[in-house]
Amino acid sequence: REDWSPEQISLWLEEQNLPTVSHEWSYQHIIQDKRRGGTLHLHLRCRKKRKKRYGAHERRERFGDWELDTIIGKNHKQAIVSLTERKSRLSLIAKVKTKGANEVEQAVLKLLKPLSEQVHTITSDNGKEFARHESIARTLNADFYFAHPYASWERGLNENTNGLIRQYFPKNQDFTTITHEELPFVMDKLNNRPRKCLAMKTPNQVFFGISKLNPRHYFHGSLSIPHVAFRETVVLERSLFRQGANHPFLSLKNKASCRQSPFFTLSVAT
Repeated sequence: REDWSPEQISLWLEEQNLPTVSHEWSYQHIIQDKRRGGTLHLHLRCRKKRKKRYGAHERRERFGDWELDTIIGKNHKQAIVSLTERKSRLSLIAKVKTKGANEVEQAVLKLLKPLSEQVHTITSDNGKEFARHESIARTLNADFYFAHPYASWERGLNENTNGLIRQYFPKNQDFTTITHEELPFVMDKLNNRPRKCLAMKTPNQVFFGISKLNPRHYFHGSLSIPHVAFRETVVLERSLFRQGANHPFLSLKNKASCRQSPFFTLSVAT
């Protein structure tokens, strides 16, 4: 009992050319051992398993409980880090060149730091790409939870969101072809899509406390949004209208820019 993680055991056996087992199988064995009264689970380091579905983060009574996952591109070339806020269904995505723990950590922090006041918990699976979970939790002052192996229902919202993201980036797509403009475009699509579970409001409306997107707020491609959640006005990216040149609230200058590109960035500013 050297307090090794299941991932470390699996990788070490593979490195030594010895018979190996997957780290997921090891976690299953540890869970079964715990149910029999065993103590193997005590050797897991900093692993907070999901509790029963009675906590505030499960009842969706507050903002700030996030589900985290990665979506893999064709031939395992690059990946997308996906974050979904449980109450509002707000989706955040970023592309990483590899599923390395350091790159995933940087992507998560880049997405969540601007919203740090609304980050209480993060739940992911047991993938080794989340090995930097302690650093993420410490930086964001949040709790990091891990779903049980083979229990994707414990992150059902994120699984559903990944399916929506796959509408734009299908399984056979090479993620190296994804441009920097496309990611904000997809986020814009997802976060401005009315949801039945939100009483036909959009994730943006619910998370940022926007009662209605009023055309009067548009001015030269800008939209002023009061940030109710943080009691201040924020600058967001409401980005990438594929047919932005035909948008009635864009200035002639912006329309000209739209004609030069299939995408147009509509800034949200004060």
